[in-house]
Amino acid sequence: MLSETKLSLLQQLVQSASTEEIIWTKGYLAGYLDKNRIDLVVPNISEIPAIAVKPLIIYGTETGNSKKIASQLLAGFKKNKIQAKAVDVFQYDLTKIEKENLVLFVMSTQGEGEFPQNAVAFYEKLKASDVNLSKVSFAVLGLGDSSYPLFCNAGVLLDEVLLEKGANQLLTLVKADVDFAENVIEWEKNLLHVFHNNASNQTSVSTEKKTEKGSHKKNYTGTISHKVILNDRESNKETYHIEITSDDAVVYEPGDALGMIPKNKKEDVDFILNYFAANATQQITIKDEKKTAEKWLEERNIKGLSKLSLDKISELLQTTIDLEKADLIDVLKQFPKSESINIDALIETLLPIAPRLYSISSTAEAHDGQVHLTVNLNKFKVGDEVKTGLASQFLADYPTDIELEFYIHKNQNFRLPTDHTDVIMIGPGTGIAPFRSFLAHRDATGAEGKNWLFFGEQHFVLDFYYQTEIQEWISTGVLSKLDTAFSRDQERKIYVQDRIREKASDFNEWLESGASIYICGQKNPMSQDVEQAIVDVIAQERKISLEEARQVLEELESQGKYQKDVY
Repeated sequence: MLSETKLSLLQQLVQSASTEEIIWTKGYLAGYLDKNRIDLVVPNISEIPAIAVKPLIIYGTETGNSKKIASQLLAGFKKNKIQAKAVDVFQYDLTKIEKENLVLFVMSTQGEGEFPQNAVAFYEKLKASDVNLSKVSFAVLGLGDSSYPLFCNAGVLLDEVLLEKGANQLLTLVKADVDFAENVIEWEKNLLHVFHNNASNQTSVSTEKKTEKGSHKKNYTGTISHKVILNDRESNKETYHIEITSDDAVVYEPGDALGMIPKNKKEDVDFILNYFAANATQQITIKDEKKTAEKWLEERNIKGLSKLSLDKISELLQTTIDLEKADLIDVLKQFPKSESINIDALIETLLPIAPRLYSISSTAEAHDGQVHLTVNLNKFKVGDEVKTGLASQFLADYPTDIELEFYIHKNQNFRLPTDHTDVIMIGPGTGIAPFRSFLAHRDATGAEGKNWLFFGEQHFVLDFYYQTEIQEWISTGVLSKLDTAFSRDQERKIYVQDRIREKASDFNEWLESGASIYICGQKNPMSQDVEQAIVDVIAQERKISLEEARQVLEELESQGKYQKDVY
């Protein structure tokens, strides 16, 4: 369905076009759809009547991918004359689940195999309940990243608990990796096949489907050829510009991220070895894999342990650890070592360190043979002790003469539009990283679209990252508009969302002219505050309700014209 403005433009174009021009346009649009078929193809089973099933799609998400898939499924079902509805797992009333006939779950996995925040309560209540789901049929599509130790673990746990409660599995669990588009299409085809069989035979059909990880990540090695702190000396921040050079041809696009697995600091490893009076070179075998105690502890996660890991350690130490998250060393400091516990048992409870992802701030067209990162040293207090993030400290300390292993994390949901399309980029702090890549790419390729950047930090003098390059892009016309918000330079704190509201008229005009919006940076609270500001601007400038404005933004998101990379 087109908006009134777009419909009016289309009608004017058609009325003034010749027959030949209309025929040419029809062919152009057909070719465009064919080129983008992975995103737009909706599986269809030909010549089938309306199917007597009404699936409920329940999705759990943090980045929005599960919601997008739910919307795609709704569109496909509608095309196939299937009535369906979708609901956020957080908003679903669990007391109704026994009365459902058919439920499709799309569930993403976070962190150490955890559920998205909006799905935790649902899972825990379902696990603890005594519901009888013998009349409920279900299928689960799990989303995850195969680089992480517990790939699609939330989907696995959900699938298991549904079976425990007696539900009937229509399809075996599908584990979809970061490039999930083809998995979704295949899953929908199989669902339609099962629905059709059920409608024809009036019997329950379970389709076994062998799933494969869709990721084909290539590992690279490189060295840090240049590292510099972007802040001035008096800044509260410590943000690094890091350049990695590789002998391999590293293939990446603007919007992609670099993935790497950090290692624990030697002093932390030594503390644990001393706690257990263990020898660093002691050989330990876990699941048929043999390494030294030191090597195991370098590669196992000992920072910010989840409740799941803490519960296992609690059992091992024969005590109660009433914490949601904690570092292993802090836990060990609280409890005297029991002579009955050895270091082997402890290591076995620890998960491998999960990869960390950093938005790439370079582009192959402008920074040949290099990958650039913009990394803030994460500092935080636990009591009176100042701590730093594992990965950011690892990169800050990493020497220049030792090879670093990494891979490229493809991000198909954060891509530049066509060269002639205008873009609005909102990236406070290190959120500027991909937008440096975007601007360098558009500069190098001569893209004609206009570019508007919103950047924010604490102080103009101390924290204006890539200021020289940004000024150069302004002088050459690559950057059409720049709005900055340095929150601590005046009595009242000013953020990027305030600048958006100040430029409401221009912002809305860019959107109505077809600009794409991009947000990168902290999810809480930045991205929510920025999104609310955009909704407010749309409502104000178009004189519509906030609900209607939110629908406008959701439509832009479904069209790929509003994209977020938040963490």
